[in-house]
Amino acid sequence: MSLISKIGFGGGCHWCTEAVFQSLIGVTTVAQGWIASCNNNLEFSEAVIVTYNPDLISLDTLIEIHLHTHKSTSNHSMREKYRSAIYYFEPSQEDASKHIISNLQTHFKAPIITQVLPFKDFKPSREAITNYYYSNPQKPFCEQFINPKLKLILSTYGKYADKKKLSFLSKNN
Repeated sequence: MSLISKIGFGGGCHWCTEAVFQSLIGVTTVAQGWIASCNNNLEFSEAVIVTYNPDLISLDTLIEIHLHTHKSTSNHSMREKYRSAIYYFEPSQEDASKHIISNLQTHFKAPIITQVLPFKDFKPSREAITNYYYSNPQKPFCEQFINPKLKLILSTYGKYADKKKLSFLSKNN
């Protein structure tokens, strides 16, 4: 029997983040919406909750993909709405996430600003905008912002890519 784990990710538009994690093997569900944490991070920020099978994809891999598919080294004016964060559900995920980020820092020229925060609350997106990418892959937003992230997954993390879901990307090149 496989364990199922849950972790939250925020960083950019939740449409992008949702599509990235929906495109990975081992991810069973992606809930799109807004996550709040505690202290200075009580405000809701666009994010997803990823439920995954750690026998098929590790927390290390999920975090690495997350850091490479949003601006994890940039503190811009929209950070309140697009907080760069990993939201942990279990206390053990806090230290593990911090350790993974520290190990991955060598892959980036600038310091990683992604915070590791406790999950406190979630507000799901309205149904009309969930599964946004896979419902609208030809929309200009999807082609301009999401396709490059999914192509990165295919080229760099192909072992974890759901190639069946992403097969149309190689046909459009």
